[in-house]
Amino acid sequence: MKCPYCAFDDSKVVDSRPSEEGTMIRRRRECNKCNKRFTTYERVENIPLIVVKKGGQRTAFDKNKIFNGMIKACEKRPVSIDAIKTVVDDLERRLYQGEMKEVPSSLIGEQVMAALKTMDQVAYVRFASVYRQFKDVASFMDELERLISEKQAEGSHETV
Repeated sequence: MKCPYCAFDDSKVVDSRPSEEGTMIRRRRECNKCNKRFTTYERVENIPLIVVKKGGQRTAFDKNKIFNGMIKACEKRPVSIDAIKTVVDDLERRLYQGEMKEVPSSLIGEQVMAALKTMDQVAYVRFASVYRQFKDVASFMDELERLISEKQAEGSHETV
């Protein structure tokens, strides 16, 4: 590692510790020439994940798009930013751990909707209305009726 002070290309590691939930290692180094210390970070290089849109366009995965969509859906709802961030981070981790390096946007959308359904049903319906591109009130009502029937089915299982 090249020293940022004198540009000498040899240094020794003085201290190493994991950071960011174990996804990165922070190393304190000391230059073997000028003896100044500096910090470096080491992380695994991720292969870029490509999202395939409905129209066939391909774009790089951007978790901020998911985060912003969930923020809009959860606006004025009792859902914390931390809860949204956790969902987005978990989704990103699952996608990167998966076998596919090209992921259909529909898969991502369905996973976001599944998470929102358990977090806040109003936020779920808001997200679904945009994601599924409801054209009219009837399609909105169909989704609400589906949600209500699922809720009633869950209630009947709980009493058994």
